[in-house]
Amino acid sequence: MIKIILFEQLPFYFWYKFELMKIYSVIMWLLLFASSILFSEIHAQFDIDTTKKEQIYLITTNNDGSFLGKIISIDSREVLIQTNTIGEVYIPKYQINSIEVIEEDRMTENGNYLPNEVFATRYFITTNGLAIEKGENYIQWNWYGPDIQFGVGKNFGVGVMTSWAGVPVIGTMKYSIPLGDKFSCGVGSLIGTASWVSPESGGALPFGVLTFGDRKSNLNISGGYSFLSIEGDYDGRPLFSIAGLAKIGKKVSLVFDSFIAGQGGYIKDMEYDPITGKPYEVLKRRKGGALLIPGVRLEFSSQNTFQFGFGGIIADGEIQPFPIPMVQWYRKI
Repeated sequence: MIKIILFEQLPFYFWYKFELMKIYSVIMWLLLFASSILFSEIHAQFDIDTTKKEQIYLITTNNDGSFLGKIISIDSREVLIQTNTIGEVYIPKYQINSIEVIEEDRMTENGNYLPNEVFATRYFITTNGLAIEKGENYIQWNWYGPDIQFGVGKNFGVGVMTSWAGVPVIGTMKYSIPLGDKFSCGVGSLIGTASWVSPESGGALPFGVLTFGDRKSNLNISGGYSFLSIEGDYDGRPLFSIAGLAKIGKKVSLVFDSFIAGQGGYIKDMEYDPITGKPYEVLKRRKGGALLIPGVRLEFSSQNTFQFGFGGIIADGEIQPFPIPMVQWYRKI
């Protein structure tokens, strides 16, 4: 098919191509930056200062086991840790997945450890204002594809998500701003492309979030404006979300997420005169809708969490069940 570009469309055409090149560049830089951060975290995770005798550490093994206590010694083969429950334990280095410094605010008066819930920054689809800490890298496995997130700096995270077919490819970034013990906000953006299916198609979604609560129970409000281009067909519309998380047991939480799309731009459509039967052209506005997803999160360990939910779609004033359940598996990397 040969595309004919009118002279008056040339300025917009070149602007559109320039915007696509910027989208591709940002995605590539996100992937390279996240990969370098992950590589450096892997090589630095065993750099332990054993001179701090009172420092508490959490050692996590490759089989999801964990040991909490003070590190007595560490060499090229093993780590010796003094635990409060079973005494001294030698752990071979090849069995260690991570060594984490535990701050005082994550210990109770009885000496019990309060795990930092890494996955509390996410619901089913949306994110919140809680910060993903540096080194808190995880992958979210979905039935439709993976979503990988990296904590690359203080209160700053980047990531990439896609489907199993590699369409679309979306780069993500978020900067969190803590405003108090129970209040935080954040700003971020999603920038994506239809990749190999339609290289000229892409979109962007800048957003802001407000979160009330902590990593165990919270309520989140977010909003943004999306820009989407599919083979020359352009659309922009506001997007909103209300989401929340409530821990109801030691390893069980209730999760709610939503995705609310406002009305989009106008499109040309054909209708027929009921008397003459002749067609005529009309302008119609793209309708909005909403996706609601209540669900349950099961926390198997600090490294491994599973959640599932059933969605409902609101369109044309009616609620219809989403035919495929949301099934997700979170895993630290």
